[in-house]
Amino acid sequence: MADADHVSIWMRPERPARGPRPAYSRPQITEAAVRVADAEGLEAATMRRIAAEIGAGAMSLYRYVPGRDDLVELMADHVMGEIDLAGVPSGDWRADLTRYAEGLRAMWLRHPWIAAVRRSPPGLGPNQLRLIERVTAVLDPHVSIDEGLSLLSILTGYVESAAREEAGQAAEARRGGLTAAERMTRNSPYVRRLVESGEYPMFTKIVLEARQPHLGHGERFRYGLERVLDCMAAALSEPGPSRDETSVTASVRNGTAAGPAPAAACPVCGAPVAETAAGRPRTYCSRACRQRAYRARKTTGSPE
Repeated sequence: MADADHVSIWMRPERPARGPRPAYSRPQITEAAVRVADAEGLEAATMRRIAAEIGAGAMSLYRYVPGRDDLVELMADHVMGEIDLAGVPSGDWRADLTRYAEGLRAMWLRHPWIAAVRRSPPGLGPNQLRLIERVTAVLDPHVSIDEGLSLLSILTGYVESAAREEAGQAAEARRGGLTAAERMTRNSPYVRRLVESGEYPMFTKIVLEARQPHLGHGERFRYGLERVLDCMAAALSEPGPSRDETSVTASVRNGTAAGPAPAAACPVCGAPVAETAAGRPRTYCSRACRQRAYRARKTTGSPE
């Protein structure tokens, strides 16, 4: 069918104006297709397979859904309806967008096949339109529509990327029988060699000091989400105070900040640890102490 002749599934009546009462409904067909895709992947949700699932003849399904692209459109809109945004916008943009992000992530994890469906521009089914209305209204009082769309694109991109990675790791664990943590343990001798070589100081710092790689999926997602929302706050016309403003920055501005804290002591040798000009504070006084601490943790099995 030529593009000029295309008629959106949302413009087609669900049931003909005349003729016998339909034996099936679009929601019934859509729910069957979602169940198949959840269990076996999007490729398994063919017109023939879904017809068999509901007990219809293969060709009779086309009376209700003109083609597979239309079926996938119905499926995608159906699962978008699982994101509960009742009461949004509430006036608290950060809480509203947190709720949206968590709902979107949960939907992706329930239906990982959605990764093969998401596209730009998005489908314009009723559930997708309700989502667009509510989420864009959250930022509308603060920024222009173009700025709001850009910010929401960044937020949605973060959520979908994180959910895609999480779902992919789960699928890989099912195929290979190893979790991400188990794969890290398997590679630990090689990682130890890299650290002890002294050739990769930043990688060594990640191994010895970074906590993020050891967080669970949910904790890591929320940590990243807070960073994204912090960046969005800077773009809003009337952002609320950030966490830093309500603590350190406010105390400096008001003249109530305490004097410089004494230098921390290295947990390995007790020597003072020099302050850094920027970035994360050092934990150890030298690379040698950092490597000794790493070897000690590997020997004792301690997480810290």
